[in-house]
Amino acid sequence: MTGSDPKAELHRYLNLGRDALLWKLEGLSEYDIRRPMTPTGTNLLGLVKHVAGCEIAYFGDTFGRPFEQTFPWMADDAEPNADMWATADESRAEILGLYERVRAHSDATITALTLESLGRVPHWDADRNTVTLHRILIHMATETHRHAGHADIVRELIDGATGLRVDADNMPSDDSAWWSEYRERLETTAREAQ
Repeated sequence: MTGSDPKAELHRYLNLGRDALLWKLEGLSEYDIRRPMTPTGTNLLGLVKHVAGCEIAYFGDTFGRPFEQTFPWMADDAEPNADMWATADESRAEILGLYERVRAHSDATITALTLESLGRVPHWDADRNTVTLHRILIHMATETHRHAGHADIVRELIDGATGLRVDADNMPSDDSAWWSEYRERLETTAREAQ
C-alpha cells in the first residue's frame, strides 16, 4: 500500500459499512425497521443493535477499553439472539444513539492504538484469541459490510429501496419495467437450468 495509510483505509471502509447500514433505516416506520423479514427474524433495527454490540466487544473489551455501559442482551446468560432485535421498550432513537456512542468509543480506540497493538477476544478459541487492532479492523469492517448487505435485502423486501447510499445507489437502472423484465429473464433461466 505504497503512499497510503493502512489504518486510515481500514477505518474508512468500516465507516462506509456503518453509514450504509444506518441509511437502510431512513424514512421507514417503527414497524418496518423492526419487522422480521426472514424466517430467522432478520430486521433492520436488530442489525444495528447487533453491530453495536460487536463493536463494544471488539473495539472495547478486546483492548481493555470497556464501553461506558453494559447491557443485559450482551450477558453470557442472555436469551439467544437478544442482540438481533429491539424490544418494544428500546426506541429507534435509543438504539441509534447507542450506535453513535459506540462508534465514537470505537473510533477513539482506533485512534489511540497502532495496527500492531495487541488485544484478546475472550470468546474466541485460545489458539487464536490474541489479536492485533489490524485484525479487528478487518474483522469489524467485514462484519459490518456483511450486515449492511443483509440490510440491503431486508430494505428491498420492505419497500423496494435499493442501492449503496442515497447519493450513489450503484444500481444499473431505476426503471421498474427494466427490473421486471430482468427478473423474469432470471426466473426463466433458473427454470431452464433445472
